[in-house]
Amino acid sequence: MGFKENLKAELTYSGMLVKELAERTGLKKHTIDQYLSVRGRMPAADAAVKIARALGVSVEYLVTGGETGNTNQLYGFSPEVRLMARIAEQLKPDYRRIALSLVKALKEHKAAAAQPE
Repeated sequence: MGFKENLKAELTYSGMLVKELAERTGLKKHTIDQYLSVRGRMPAADAAVKIARALGVSVEYLVTGGETGNTNQLYGFSPEVRLMARIAEQLKPDYRRIALSLVKALKEHKAAAAQPE
């Protein structure tokens, strides 16, 4: 996938509208629409950096769909996992613990279901 497809995917998974992305980046909505259009114009480096920061991903991820360097960010994870992390970050600590317990239970359930009887 290229920049256009990765940008569309990130907007979808983050639930962010193009209008919101424009506001967060200082870019015009029309400009972002051009990046998402059929022709999929590639942004200048400074615009790509603004977009990536607003979405919480790297420019490399938007361009290639992958990462090469070590980073303590969530760049290497799928959009769904990054969205879950962003949501969890906003929860109260007690709710975070509940969410973590749920995720652990789902993992254990998957592991148990995979074991032959």
